Amino acid sequence: MVCAVRLLEKPGLKSPILVEGLPGIGLVANIAVAHLIQKLDAKLFGEIRSHAFQDIAMTDGKGSFSLPTNQLYYYKGKEEAGERDLILLYGNTQALTTRGQYELCGCVIDVAESLGCQYIITLGGYRPGRNVTEPKLYYAASDTETAQTATNLGAEILGGQIFGVAGLLVGLCGLRGIKSFCLLAETPGTYPDKEAAREVLKAISGLLGLKLDLSDLTEAVEYVNVLSPFDFGALAKTKKPKKEPTPEWFI
Repeated sequence: MVCAVRLLEKPGLKSPILVEGLPGIGLVANIAVAHLIQKLDAKLFGEIRSHAFQDIAMTDGKGSFSLPTNQLYYYKGKEEAGERDLILLYGNTQALTTRGQYELCGCVIDVAESLGCQYIITLGGYRPGRNVTEPKLYYAASDTETAQTATNLGAEILGGQIFGVAGLLVGLCGLRGIKSFCLLAETPGTYPDKEAAREVLKAISGLLGLKLDLSDLTEAVEYVNVLSPFDFGALAKTKKPKKEPTPEWFI
């Protein structure tokens, strides 16, 4: 198995936008997309598994278990309200190998294209190596037109490297002629950061035509903590911080 896709249905969507929400620094993308799934009552329609996911099974204490997975949800926007149709990529893991990441991203794009998607937004956290009070937003885009869209959202150009699905998806979209941008919010990266997640949701809500209640993302944080195979926040608190030659980590 490279990547196995299991579709429960093939929804009929009109020019949907895919929003990526896989685990990363501060679990920013995870929290943001979990909030979208909950508030929009998005429907699960597919599942992706990869040989490069963690080799673990997570038990629930009641005799059953779940495996590392990526899930695909959809939401049919209300046309009268100006809402866009959405594909939401959510999961409890990314691939652990370089090859696995490329295979996973290619698989996601294949599914998205089959549903008429020509626009992908990836989300993530950016750790600036300093105290974060009000999270700033940064972006990288597949083309100049989409870059202008991200600029209009109040994000600044990010120089450097973006590791993981958040960056790789955008790069591969550029090769396929799909418009895409990555939106990153500053975060300490030491705990599930709902404030950073709120900032990226606030920025993209207008683009998606959504009027979201962002007053409280606690439910989304709790949802993420249950499904994530690793509690990134707890791990960060128990380990002594290491001196890093370059404090710019983002995913």
